[in-house]
Parts: sequence; structure tokens; C-alpha cells
Amino acid sequence: MLYLIWWSFWAVVQTFVLHRLGLSWRFAAIDSLASNTLLALTSFVAFTIYKYYQPTNKNRWYRLLHGFGLVIFYSIALRALLQFLFANENEYIQFLNQSMVVRFMFSLLMISFITVLNWMWNDMETAAVRQKQQNDAEQLVKDAELVHLRQQLQPHFLFNSLNSISALAGSKPNEARKMIQQLSDFLRGTLKKENQKTITLNEELIHLELYLEIEKVRFGHRLAINMITAPDSLDKQIPPLLIQPIVENAIKFGLYDTTEDVEITIKTYLQTNVLHVEVTNPFDAETQKANEGTGFGLSSIQRRLFLLFARHDLITTQKQQSKFITILKIPQSL
Repeated sequence: MLYLIWWSFWAVVQTFVLHRLGLSWRFAAIDSLASNTLLALTSFVAFTIYKYYQPTNKNRWYRLLHGFGLVIFYSIALRALLQFLFANENEYIQFLNQSMVVRFMFSLLMISFITVLNWMWNDMETAAVRQKQQNDAEQLVKDAELVHLRQQLQPHFLFNSLNSISALAGSKPNEARKMIQQLSDFLRGTLKKENQKTITLNEELIHLELYLEIEKVRFGHRLAINMITAPDSLDKQIPPLLIQPIVENAIKFGLYDTTEDVEITIKTYLQTNVLHVEVTNPFDAETQKANEGTGFGLSSIQRRLFLLFARHDLITTQKQQSKFITILKIPQSL
């Protein structure tokens, strides 16, 4: 449609110009119609050629040769067409011969413009395709790394759980069977969430409860969980399987070096459209180094968050007297 409007505009302009140069309205209109129709056909041929033939950067001068060849073809064809249409009009034929240089230069300008425009358009399309391919490749790498980070956490948890089941099988077979069922439910839920980018916090906490039930079988009355959830945070979005490694890390450093009862506090709340999850566990500076609380589990979560949000500040840790606090922040622009 745009090309048709452009062609019609030039046909009208050329008619007026030819009339001002001395041709009658009839001759000017026929000349303009014939000239612009042939120019439109030549331009269409140029577009078609450049659509299916794109020379490399080293051979782009071929395109200029093609354009120049089309100009020569257009000029010869136009002269023959107009001489045929006005075969008995000697005065017009004389005018045609005198104006061929101007017509040639005009056609050279128009077809060169079309050639350059097509050149730029194809370069933009090629650049867009390459950028999309690069973005797709980067996304595939990112997704593969996210899957890899998830899978790295599972064997560690499975190893600990199977060891606990093995220890319970002889002395407490009922508890071992219960733990096997809980482990089965937990892994089934993990598989269901494998392909989900985000889930609600409520779904994540329900899945976390399955994990905590397994840990309670392992540690019995020594492990107490204090869950504090703000109601307005439960429907917020969070990447799946993100809280469990933090809680596992808290249990590891809260329970492994003590025989006393330990309370793990999990607190969730919404602040300035950012979901906060705080996990607090006891911390004994005499038996643990300060940086041990940021082991593989937390570093892998930090990497996942960076891949998803391109930020390094979404998970932090701090010590407050005998407490170790891990703070997770999830922006709600998912």
C-alpha cells in the first residue's frame, strides 16, 4: 500500500512537471503513467533479486552493478515503449531524445535509493536474526545452568535421607517406612515443579513442609520449626525449590554441632513489592567459622537468583549474637 501511494504521488508530480515543460496534459499523463509503471516493475524486479540473493560483505559491489544494469534496462525499455506509443508524434520524439539523460539520471537515483534501502533493511533483518539466535543460545545456557544447579542440590539431600532411612530400618522400621513415604512425596512434588519458572509462596511452603517432616524424623524432638508468614505474602511468586536449601543449610549448621534442642525460624513478609524470606538458626562462633554458613547451598541459590534477575544482592547473611540469619529477597516483577 505504501509503495502504491509513493508510485501514485510520483506519477502525479511527473505529469505536472512534463506539462510545465510544454507537453499537453494527455501526452504528459501517458508519459508519466508509462514511465512510472515501468519504473515500478523494475523496482519490483530489484526487490525480488535482493530478496533471494544477498552478496557477502566482500562482494557487495555486485549489488551496485545489478542496480546499474537495471537502470540501463529501464532506460532502453522506456525509450522503446514511448517511441512505440508516440510513433507519429515527431515533436514528442524530439522532446524524448532531449530528456533521456535526465530520465536516466532520475531512474539511477530512484533505483539506487531502492538498492540502498533494501541493503539497509536486509542488514537490519540479519542483525535482528543474529541477535535473536544469540539471545536464544544464552537463554538455553542459562536454563541448562539453572537445571544443573537444582540437580546438584538433590543428590546431597537424597544421600542424607537414605542414610537416615538405613539407620532407622533396623531399630525403627515403622519410622523408616514413614520416612520413605515422605521422601517419595517430596521427590514427586519436586518433579512436578521442575519445569515451572515460578510458583506461589504458599505452594513453596507446602512443599517445604514435606521436607521438614523428613528432617523431623531424622532429628526427632531436637528440631523445632517456627513458621511466621504474613498473609499478604502467600500469593506472591517465587522460583520453585528456593527456600528448602536455605532451611537445609540452617538445620545443618544449627543442629550438627550440638546435642541441644534447636529452633529454626522461617519468616515471610512483603515489603515494597519485594517478597522477603528470613531463615534464622542458632550460631555458635566457638564451634563454627563465620563463613561456613555460606556454603554450596547458598552460593548456588545466589547464582540462580543472578541468572533470573541479574542481581547479586538478593540473598544476604548476617550474624546477630548467637543467631545466623539468611535473608532472601524476590522482586515481584516475575
